[in-house]
Amino acid sequence: MPGSHLPLLEEGMARWPFGPPNAGIALDFTGAPPALDELRALVEERWKALPRLTQTLVAPGARAGLAWWTGRHRWARADGHALGRQVDGVDDTLRDAVRQWFHTPFPADRPPWGLHLLRGSAQGEFSLLFRMHHSLLDGRSLTTLLRALFDDGRPLDGAASLAVPGPRRRTARAARAAGGPPGLLRAGRPVPLPQQGAREPAYALVGLRSDVLRAAREAAQGRAATTNEVFLAAVSGVLRSRLPEHDAHPGPDGVPRPVWLSVPVDERPDDCGEFLGNAFANVRVPAPVTLADPAARLTACTGLLTTVTRARSASERLVEGTLAALPGATMALAGGKIFAPAYAPAACSYVHLREQGQTLAGRPLRGLNIVPMVPPAGTATFALGGCTQGHTLSVATNSGGQDATLLAEAFLTELAALAEWGWDRAPSDTGRG
Repeated sequence: MPGSHLPLLEEGMARWPFGPPNAGIALDFTGAPPALDELRALVEERWKALPRLTQTLVAPGARAGLAWWTGRHRWARADGHALGRQVDGVDDTLRDAVRQWFHTPFPADRPPWGLHLLRGSAQGEFSLLFRMHHSLLDGRSLTTLLRALFDDGRPLDGAASLAVPGPRRRTARAARAAGGPPGLLRAGRPVPLPQQGAREPAYALVGLRSDVLRAAREAAQGRAATTNEVFLAAVSGVLRSRLPEHDAHPGPDGVPRPVWLSVPVDERPDDCGEFLGNAFANVRVPAPVTLADPAARLTACTGLLTTVTRARSASERLVEGTLAALPGATMALAGGKIFAPAYAPAACSYVHLREQGQTLAGRPLRGLNIVPMVPPAGTATFALGGCTQGHTLSVATNSGGQDATLLAEAFLTELAALAEWGWDRAPSDTGRG
């Protein structure tokens, strides 16, 4: 809400120590790009009632002063700000834009978001990139905004955009394979990344073959896995391949320290689906890195992350309120733990649009790409973007300039290994020839 202090999650992202906390989603379309005036008019029409998009972010004080440690960021009103001013066209591809923009802070005097019309990767294509400061919006918010721009969209409702999820929220069930969720500061095993090239943030983007992804879903025992379960299993295989040979198996007591995957879970209950802001929790689940069989890893990930809507307990609300009261001190005390590679060497985020036949001014949607924030040093973020036309994988690293590409290639290898199991199983288990 304008004028209010940031909640703990958004405050933490505003204090992100690894670079500007910028993230985004790019939609790829087939056809000639629309005129900028047409796009600006569409944004003004469909997003005109959304207070969230006219706010600026105000810092608590100088980073070296006491206010930085005890104060909190807040949102300030920018009434009368024309949303069309946030829309522009740039003769860059998505990869160019990531290199240029995602390491550059937003100006302090403007709302921290932008919608950019980009050149496509081939003739007759273009991309529409929404980039933002992550304290402003989460991935679910972006899909809500972008859906509204499609030809079958409608203006978004201002009241619904402010409907903050209350005591009842969607939360993740305890992970059976780990015997329950880990403690807040419980560490696991770090996973060494390639560390190839200069130590700097890097970003890679690859397309996934639809037939390979479909076959990979058939590799699980018992039932076809979901795309998200295949995603987690393939990332687990990548992490296993990075562990030293002797470290990929159980220790003498048979209980090695787990390798944790950090997965954002949308906390919106059904009646708050159009809330714009940040309403997610990062949940840690165990990566089955001790299993050598790709299909066994997929089976271990099946049902690993399920959600239920429930009321938050009084103790949960008390802890959240206490931590939020002193955000600077909380980040200073916890940062060494929660940003360490042993806490979660990889984060996995999946954003998708399920609707068929989406078009923007008559141009068909052909792909969705995610650009995550710069991750903590020595960790990687794997982000899967999907629509009915296919899926793309984005990888972000902060360890070596070549690491994102190397890990993306390793993911494709793991996905292909799962697909081989699915194809082998198809004649007897699924009836496909």
